[in-house]
Amino acid sequence: MTELFICKIASPQEMKIKWEYEIAQNEEDKENWIVWKKQSMENYKLGHAIPYYGILEGNIICEATAIVSPKVVQNSTGLVDSHTVYLSAFRTINKFQGKGYFSKLFHFMIDDLRQKGFTKATLGVEPAEEKNKEIYAHYGFTEYIKSGKEYYPDGTVIDVEYYGKTIL
Repeated sequence: MTELFICKIASPQEMKIKWEYEIAQNEEDKENWIVWKKQSMENYKLGHAIPYYGILEGNIICEATAIVSPKVVQNSTGLVDSHTVYLSAFRTINKFQGKGYFSKLFHFMIDDLRQKGFTKATLGVEPAEEKNKEIYAHYGFTEYIKSGKEYYPDGTVIDVEYYGKTIL
């Protein structure tokens, strides 16, 4: 059987399904995930964010979000403006990692953002997340922009390094 994998901008219904999955998977800090779901749905509705999903045979297996408004990004200076988009929520269900699905979704998202007029993409990563930093460097995020602190809904504070790449 040939597997059917599609990349698309998510619908509100697909977002609800994916967020409920994430909340169920993150029981230890469920309250943060509930707040993030509400913020994500609102940001989509207001046009502040574009959620991209990779769907395999009808199941959402990977995602990434492009945030296009500085109003909803912590430390937004230099990270998001009319030509710069901030990328977040890179997630792939474990059993589908390392199989090229997220890579296809990433390229779909970058192509779409380029068509929308964006020329630069940025993202943030915790300094200790070496694996993620390597993945992001592989995708071209090698321009160090700045460091900062971000705050979770429950008050947790994390250190973040921000990187960028040109997407002309």
